[in-house]
Amino acid sequence: MSGGALDGIRVLEFSQIIAGPVVGISLSDLGADVVKVEQPGGEPLRASGSVVPGESKAFQSYNRGKRGIVLDLHDPRGLQTAYRLIPHMDVVVTNYRPGVVQRLGIDYETLRELREDLIYLEATGFGTTGPEAHQGGNDGVIRAYSGISGGDGQADEHGAPIIIGASPIADYSTAIAGAMGVCAALFHRERTGQGQYIGASLLRSSIFIQGYTVMREPVTDASVADVIRANIVEARERGAPWTEVVELRKDHFRLRASGRIYYGAYNAKDGPLVLGALTRQTRGIVRNLFDMHDELSDSPDFDAADPNNWELVEQWQQFMREKLAEKTVAEWIEIFDEAGVPTSPFYLPEEIADIPHARETGMIVELEHPITGPQLHAGPLIEMSETPPTPARSSPATGEHTAEVLLECGFSTDEVAELLADGVVE
Repeated sequence: MSGGALDGIRVLEFSQIIAGPVVGISLSDLGADVVKVEQPGGEPLRASGSVVPGESKAFQSYNRGKRGIVLDLHDPRGLQTAYRLIPHMDVVVTNYRPGVVQRLGIDYETLRELREDLIYLEATGFGTTGPEAHQGGNDGVIRAYSGISGGDGQADEHGAPIIIGASPIADYSTAIAGAMGVCAALFHRERTGQGQYIGASLLRSSIFIQGYTVMREPVTDASVADVIRANIVEARERGAPWTEVVELRKDHFRLRASGRIYYGAYNAKDGPLVLGALTRQTRGIVRNLFDMHDELSDSPDFDAADPNNWELVEQWQQFMREKLAEKTVAEWIEIFDEAGVPTSPFYLPEEIADIPHARETGMIVELEHPITGPQLHAGPLIEMSETPPTPARSSPATGEHTAEVLLECGFSTDEVAELLADGVVE
């Protein structure tokens, strides 16, 4: 045990791919003993892009910090084995398509009969109720359905939307929400003795993280958003191409003249940087640095939606482009940092593990995998002064801890040997 905030909490994880497994990572970092259950032969993700058989980088990334067992839930003895584990577990995590846990016999109503105060998290694509609940949903599907991909407004060379970026944000936001729910439920159980069911979904979390964009507010929306929505409906009804539909949303951005000028990406002499002057104070600092006289863009009387002002905003942006192109990224970062204006170079994900700040602060951590050797992983989500989150271990090899876990939970050595011999467990 790591001595973390959840030290002594045991989690049984029936999961696959990303959302469920990342819940397990988060709880493990907080000190919980997380046991991942895989099907015979291991989770299919082990083979996805693997160089070492059964040890894909994706599986190792999404399953660090856990112990692993292999259990055939389709075998009646395998299911009974799972049932014998439940009284020893505080939390169960699942992320199968709705209906699967019922067919397997590991749903909340069944398992709570084995431990009354059990906390049970079920993560799904669309949720477990409503007209779309039966649909399968992964990160790409939910990004499209929730508006995240459409909000980016990107299209490929054929004019089709681009739906999948570098990071599975629907999965990760759901995992963070799920871990939060488990921690809240554990606190509630500590006070009342009651367990409970927790439902998380990729769609719910994807809508939540777009709160401002999906919000409806009649006074503000009357001037822009309602008109845009009406135009989008009309364009869809006549079968307009995707590129035309997303172009209609650009009026949203025209309302934020100061934001467009001082909060965004520009090219310096040797590469891109982002200028983060989001407040009136930091925008004023930039104006003074550049001897720039566009205070009008911050005036309450300035109407950024007026087409007559669009050319003026473009002139200010062009001035910024020309000014920032005069120096290198490093030079501008030194200047802006000294002045108190947030700014940053652009990194690619593959470069992050080399950044000293990420390594020195524990945002990147070193682990040793028993098969593939030394690794660098994304570190815990948070810092805590008294119970610091700590990655417990690298991801488990297939069935690495099966015998260990079963023996801890009251199985005899003969029972374990028989289950192994019969292929019920691996």
